Amino acid sequence: MPAFLSDIYHVCWRDMQRFFSQRSRILLTLVQPLIWLVLMGNIMSGMTRSAHGTGMLAGARYIDFMTPGIMIMTALFSGTFCGFSLVWDRRFGFLYKMLVAPVSRMAIPVGKMTATAIQIALQVVIIGIIALCMNVHFSSGVLGFLMIVIIAGIFSFAMAGISLSIAIHFKTLEGVHPILNFISMPLMFTSNAVFPRAAMPDWMKVICDWNPLTHAITPMRTLVVEGWVWDQILPGLAVNLTFALVMVLISTLQFRRSIG
Repeated sequence: MPAFLSDIYHVCWRDMQRFFSQRSRILLTLVQPLIWLVLMGNIMSGMTRSAHGTGMLAGARYIDFMTPGIMIMTALFSGTFCGFSLVWDRRFGFLYKMLVAPVSRMAIPVGKMTATAIQIALQVVIIGIIALCMNVHFSSGVLGFLMIVIIAGIFSFAMAGISLSIAIHFKTLEGVHPILNFISMPLMFTSNAVFPRAAMPDWMKVICDWNPLTHAITPMRTLVVEGWVWDQILPGLAVNLTFALVMVLISTLQFRRSIG
């Protein structure tokens, strides 16, 4: 076990070093949420006034409602970069170097997924700081914000597993990119990330209820808008932990099968 954890650490650290060396990627992942907060938060602010009567936003301002959605969308889209990194590692031969090294093959996908979760956690912290500067109120306080970061990290860990499970079957970005977009975009638009579930037609509410993105957003949004309401937090946390565990098993199995 210590050797396995050491292998995970080294794979994770290598991906973290590459992440910090890609300044344009870091800038893009921070500017995009800022644009969402500034533009959508203000453009859709009128929705808050009209939604108060029906309770669609539970009395919250739209920017408070949307902040957790922006955090989880960052986790969703940034999680796909995990698969891209695997394609690049294979293209430039680094993957094969790891395969001939005395490194556990299971540690390679787990290490990459862990690095993705850490990267997302850092990004969510920065988004939270930006949100605070825009007068977003976190009802659950500092500990609640920490829980939000943890939930986003768990969700991104699972999404990284999906990304890896798909990317391992491709040798070029042109092959994997459309598939990951095909998965991520419907996940976003059929969740309650941008619009409240109450505003959806009945058939979409069914999809929303089965969407893993919804089960990540709901506890995060509860922590922002309402506080420590455990009957809304614990189910989502349990679903995310189960989702992450399942994706660890699937991604490692796919990885072992694909590389022989």
